[in-house]
Amino acid sequence: MPDPIYISIMQGTIIRNTGSEYTVLTENGEEILCKIKGKFRLKGIRTTNPVAVGDRVTITRQDGDTSYITEITPRKNYIIRRASNLSKEAHIIAANIDSAMLIITLYHPVTSTTFIDRFLSTAEAYSIPAILVINKIDLLTDEESLEYLDGIEYLYSSIGYKVIRTSATNNLGIENLRHELQGKTTLLSGNSGVGKTSIINALIPGLHLRTAEISATHLTGMHTTTFSEMFPLPDGGYIIDTPGVKGFGTIDYDIQNVSHYFPEIFHASKGCRFSNCTHTHEPGCAVIDAIENQHIAQSRYNSYMSILEDIDHKKYRKGY
Repeated sequence: MPDPIYISIMQGTIIRNTGSEYTVLTENGEEILCKIKGKFRLKGIRTTNPVAVGDRVTITRQDGDTSYITEITPRKNYIIRRASNLSKEAHIIAANIDSAMLIITLYHPVTSTTFIDRFLSTAEAYSIPAILVINKIDLLTDEESLEYLDGIEYLYSSIGYKVIRTSATNNLGIENLRHELQGKTTLLSGNSGVGKTSIINALIPGLHLRTAEISATHLTGMHTTTFSEMFPLPDGGYIIDTPGVKGFGTIDYDIQNVSHYFPEIFHASKGCRFSNCTHTHEPGCAVIDAIENQHIAQSRYNSYMSILEDIDHKKYRKGY
């Protein structure tokens, strides 16, 4: 008589995604390395990664063999960006998060306002509260750079976003970050080289994640994070570290809804003459009037227009 086959079924949360394997933290505190079966990848999921860090999943293991993820619990939310893999439409950055924190720098390297606005609009689209963190403020010493710092903080705080100034190397603003992160699951994102890893090391003493120098030639960051990972915070809550990204492509935007993801543009649009105004050329457009009267920043409107151009480009490629 053959030996009986024992199958164990457990629930847990994905805390690490290397692309080919996933680490699941089970409810009893065990970390289990898992894979997903091919058929699981093909269940109509139009993303490069069918599961992501933060997903709550069911895993099965047979007689101590490889563990497999067999089911995803319905997500509270998720945040995505356009994938670099042209065969797929999107890449899920993280799932089941309470907030998204964008780390930017105004020098060495410079984070563009277009990148900031695309990230913030994506967070708005998925109803995820966003916080802007300006790191490396210790490098801003001359009058011009300090004025730019004040201007960026004023721009985004006046829209309604919380803005925190930090210097990970000097431990400035780290306590403010701890307060914002406590008890929440927060996604940390940003361009390579903005000091995201240094901030995480300051938040979690003893973690000692590897950092790298900025490229002297291009003033851009060198990738140190190669996969997404969730870390517990000493005072409660979790942060999800993600690889640095060069650009933030938006997807799934209807041209009529883009303005909804720019709070100040959406607010001004209530005064437009036409309900379907795209805020590009129509007469009686309250948004264009607000820009001309400097009630809406030109940089924000430029970012809005760049997303509309992306949508037009996609329609052209698809032939409609």
